[in-house]
Amino acid sequence: MKQRILFVTLMMLFLLTGGACTQPEKRSDAGRSDVPWKMAILAYTFRNHTFFEAVDKARELGIHYIGGYPGQPIGRGVEGTMSPAMDDDQREKVLDYLASKEVKLIDFGVISPDSEAEWTALFEFAKAMGIENIVSEPDPRYLELVSALCDQYQINVAIHNHAAPSQYWNPDTLMNRIQGKSERIGVCADVGHWVRSGLDPVAGLQTVRGRLMELHFKDVSVAGMDAEDVVWGTGVNEVEAMLAELVDQGFSGFLSIEYERNPTDNMQEIKESLQFYEEALARIKKAMNGPL
Repeated sequence: MKQRILFVTLMMLFLLTGGACTQPEKRSDAGRSDVPWKMAILAYTFRNHTFFEAVDKARELGIHYIGGYPGQPIGRGVEGTMSPAMDDDQREKVLDYLASKEVKLIDFGVISPDSEAEWTALFEFAKAMGIENIVSEPDPRYLELVSALCDQYQINVAIHNHAAPSQYWNPDTLMNRIQGKSERIGVCADVGHWVRSGLDPVAGLQTVRGRLMELHFKDVSVAGMDAEDVVWGTGVNEVEAMLAELVDQGFSGFLSIEYERNPTDNMQEIKESLQFYEEALARIKKAMNGPL
């Protein structure tokens, strides 16, 4: 198993650094090589499908980074769900499929273990699968343990914010709780939940500056708890202003698409969102009168 994981990891590095002889589809992140972050998509966007189907959809969109979540069926005849409890055979088949599609599993969550043993097992799983970020809302009593595990395994924990009254809904509270912890503990900013909580997402990004590792990026229909995901640029979430703030910060993590509406058939809405994204970045670049 270890030899197989090493082979798959080396193959992924070869493909993602341009070593493949052919690139049948344009990569979204390669298409925006003048921004320092990487475009990803969350498998939860396609939660009515299997993980392998989500990988296929990421590939169709030209996106080569995906975030997994616990409980999604693996698919294509592989029994079980995406989970730290996956056995070696399941893990190997997932890594093989990802490599065949030139897609990398870059994060996993939202997942919040409730014992030291579960946290250690989660880090072991992340190491085996080549996962860079564990996305979590950890009980504060585990933060010291998590901090130590981050340094031990050289894997990040990006703390996510569900809407109020979840414990990390306020970015000021989040930043206070991670102060003094490992630099590998940071923030996964769910900008839609900030708006649902009555917060300004641009101000939120400014608050977490320096510890921002990842975004669950979205636009929403209205401010407040009734907000639904909409095509980027058609809602209230100041998408262009958020992108400009990320450019100003020199953000270099993962900008992860999460489109929770219409999970059975939302590809057209995502494609329209990506079109707005490209146009917004072009306007930001023009305003800056130079490369991003």
